Amino acid sequence: MGFTQELRRQADGIYQAIFDHPFVRGIARGQLEKEQLIHYVKQDYEYLNAYMRIYGIAISKSRTREEIAMFNEQIAYILNREVQPHQIFCRAAGVNFEELQGYPLAPSAHHYIRHMLTVAHEGSLGEIYAVLLPCPWTYLVIGQKLLAEVQPTPDHPFYEWIDFYGRLSGDVTEKFIHALDRWADTAREEERQRMADHFLQSCQLEYLFWDMAYRQEDWPVAMPMISHSSK
Repeated sequence: MGFTQELRRQADGIYQAIFDHPFVRGIARGQLEKEQLIHYVKQDYEYLNAYMRIYGIAISKSRTREEIAMFNEQIAYILNREVQPHQIFCRAAGVNFEELQGYPLAPSAHHYIRHMLTVAHEGSLGEIYAVLLPCPWTYLVIGQKLLAEVQPTPDHPFYEWIDFYGRLSGDVTEKFIHALDRWADTAREEERQRMADHFLQSCQLEYLFWDMAYRQEDWPVAMPMISHSSK
């Protein structure tokens, strides 16, 4: 069993808990509250901004042009393609995507982003692969399982969302899996353990991200909006 397949085996209970989470079940039924969808998009917009910055850090640690090209392609993918799932949720909630940008991070999203950024700054390229992989991998599994279970038709409120993640997001997952396996083949045991820890913690934080959106998690005292407009 390869390194990533062993990680996937260890994380199977977390993957199942994510798939069973009420937010994901709400996607399956096509029934989520407007406020839950809005909270998800607000947080995921900022999460993906941070994700792209981590790709930038990964580029600085890359050893080959092929590695640089892969991370560069994924930045372009988020900028040009992964806005589509957000727009699907916004359409279902009856709001404009542009209205949900620039909001403060909720605690769980803040924790997840800081976890990834810490690994990116302090760890190896292999550790970056490990900390990033659960995001595309869990979404691919959700999409594939929902396609098989729900078999949605175009009249399903989240048909395009399910189709996007079930059919279109497998490429980056496979690239990260192969890259992490190659890195693990030559890594020392201490680094392999760090990579496993990063991966499993990111899986846990994926669950918390769904839970944050479902519960509309916020700080106990409201965080002020910070204006980014220039004078």
